Amino acid sequence: MKISTKGRYGLTIMIELGKQYGEGPLPLRKIAAENDLSEAYLEQLVGPLRNSGLVKSVRGAYGGYMLTRHPREISAGDVIRVLEGPIQPVEGIEDEKQPQRELWVRIRDAVKNVLDTTTIEDLAKANNGETESYMYYI
Repeated sequence: MKISTKGRYGLTIMIELGKQYGEGPLPLRKIAAENDLSEAYLEQLVGPLRNSGLVKSVRGAYGGYMLTRHPREISAGDVIRVLEGPIQPVEGIEDEKQPQRELWVRIRDAVKNVLDTTTIEDLAKANNGETESYMYYI
């Protein structure tokens, strides 16, 4: 499975919003500037995140975006599914012969487990140096 820039930058948005959780809205231009990303591209990504209910927008001079739930309640898997679609290592798993199908299902389940058990709070804390780095075994 390959995560595109949509998923990577979407996680960046969510991590930055997670760091600011409870402190009010954060403008995308600030996220873009601090991470050396295109603000226009982040605007494209935040739409699906807003439509899915993961973030909300606040208008006005001090507006921006905020998480709709606590960062510990949002998983990396939630974000990746919104921006990338279903988590699958290969297309058409059901058409594969039994040994290959079993391998692809095990890989899919391992990736899903990592994404679904890693929260935005975990990533925000790791990004701030508050926790040790994660070692994932798949």
